[in-house]
Amino acid sequence: MTIKKITRWEPENFELEMNTVWSFPQRGNWATHDSKWRGNWSPYIPRNLLLRYSQVGDLVLDQFAGGGTTLVEAKLLNRNIIGVDINDDAIKRCEEKIDFEWENAGQVHIVKGDARNLVFINDNSIDFICTHPPYANIINYSENITEDLSRLKVVDFLEEMKVVASESSRVLKKNKFCAILMGDTRQKGHVIPMSFEVMKIFEAQGLKLKEIIIKEQHNCKATGYWKTNSIKYNFLLLAHEYLFIYKKI
Repeated sequence: MTIKKITRWEPENFELEMNTVWSFPQRGNWATHDSKWRGNWSPYIPRNLLLRYSQVGDLVLDQFAGGGTTLVEAKLLNRNIIGVDINDDAIKRCEEKIDFEWENAGQVHIVKGDARNLVFINDNSIDFICTHPPYANIINYSENITEDLSRLKVVDFLEEMKVVASESSRVLKKNKFCAILMGDTRQKGHVIPMSFEVMKIFEAQGLKLKEIIIKEQHNCKATGYWKTNSIKYNFLLLAHEYLFIYKKI
């Protein structure tokens, strides 16, 4: 992969989000950002989160690094970050995305690892967790990586997220924040509120819910297909995700 020449390092006319509904119709393409990693979040999300819930020089964790969006923003905003992913393709992409020079850049450490086993991170050492896990098997990111949570059905995914939440709580410092974006799915015409199940899983680990942010979805690749079927089978399109902010108490 060849990184495009960078012509713009920051979003134009950026303003910090001030309420609990976030919407980014233009997902953001400054620095090395693009939308080629399916399901990656808009860089406006980690930029807002990093600016609000962390400080310059803090150590941040993204244990589902995926397309590298959070890593890029952390580097640009002078936060140090550990990016973890189980997928070699994700690791390679992350390495490519953060391969740029920037004044006052944060340090990026990329580790191939499992979000359920962060043995290489000490207890109470992370200042902020900022992550976007897969939504069970809605998008499969691999075919044969047994540790890949995107290969699991909802019930099994939720069980494994209990371990993820436990590890998250272990490594996070007291009074620091954890942000996690999660969506829902639909099965046999009925909504499966996966996001709220994940919300409760993290609460059970001593992480106190501070904010619930509704994030509007845009530019879904399957929109045309689902519009047709939503009329045919009488269901509403899921057009939002939930961004949960927790504080470790």
